[in-house]
Amino acid sequence: MIPERQGGIFMQKKILIADDEPGIIQLLRDYFEVKEYQVADARNGIEVLEKISWKPDIILLDVNMPGMDGFEVCERIRDYVSCPILFLTAKIEEADRIKGLMLGGDDYILKPFSIDELGARIEAHLRREDRRKNNGILKVYGDLVIHYNERCVYCEGNMLEFTKTEYGVIELLSLNPGQVFSKEQIYEKVRGYDGMADSSIMTEHIRRIRMKLGRHSERKYIETVWGVGYRWIG
Repeated sequence: MIPERQGGIFMQKKILIADDEPGIIQLLRDYFEVKEYQVADARNGIEVLEKISWKPDIILLDVNMPGMDGFEVCERIRDYVSCPILFLTAKIEEADRIKGLMLGGDDYILKPFSIDELGARIEAHLRREDRRKNNGILKVYGDLVIHYNERCVYCEGNMLEFTKTEYGVIELLSLNPGQVFSKEQIYEKVRGYDGMADSSIMTEHIRRIRMKLGRHSERKYIETVWGVGYRWIG
């Protein structure tokens, strides 16, 4: 999980889990706390409304809660929250899925579900949300300029040629300066949870990035933390 950086402090992503089944709440809480999320839970629609002020980064919303169901909750909060909303439900009817999406839901997770797949979907939604928030951001490190919306890197006015993976590594590290990522973490965040290549290939990607940057600048941007991984120090 990539922590969110605010004012120089890394913030854990916040997930609000709403379900009327205590077993599911506990299962999901245990899983996401291990993944270093901040977790809040709600057992019904009223509790969801009460906890929206916590400003979660993503919401898991059970459809079949008593009293106020997930559809009604989504309809009531969608105008006030911009974070992704994922429905959890045993319903498989197409009309229900369409209804949830039309009310502002972002995804539909059918019960019973694979918790690892659920975790991967949530990370994918959060990555997309981070990219949306970062759209238009430009960072300058001396002569190095990174245009995140254009996915381009310039040094002394020259656009540098990077592969998709190399740029992904630069984006990940530069958006989280000072934070150390292991090779495995970099591979997972850049290539996705279903990537098949050996994460040790990241050593070669880092070498190539340094070589390309070194052709235009003597400044060191990526530091090796021996035995741990890499961090951006630009």
